[in-house]
Amino acid sequence: MKIITKSIIMAVIVGAVSAQATPLYTKCVACHGAAGEKAALNKSLIIKDMSKADFITAMKGYKDGSYGKDQKALMKAQVTALSDAQIEEIASFIVKK
Repeated sequence: MKIITKSIIMAVIVGAVSAQATPLYTKCVACHGAAGEKAALNKSLIIKDMSKADFITAMKGYKDGSYGKDQKALMKAQVTALSDAQIEEIASFIVKK
């Protein structure tokens, strides 16, 4: 019963985020938080605090393998299929400066 309840709660949270966010960001929510406020796995920078340019540089660096430390392989898998336009869209949603 607890598993079903947790699943329903997660579906509601993801649905609420999806209604406000770019659909591209929904897969990021579990680690980075709905507004990019979490340090993913307590290892990453808080992405909402990054500048837009730094965020884009990091995402492109993960994509080409030139950026990252502990989470480099995990993030490369997440961003490999994203186009530059999609990275820009995520950056515009999550980074406000």
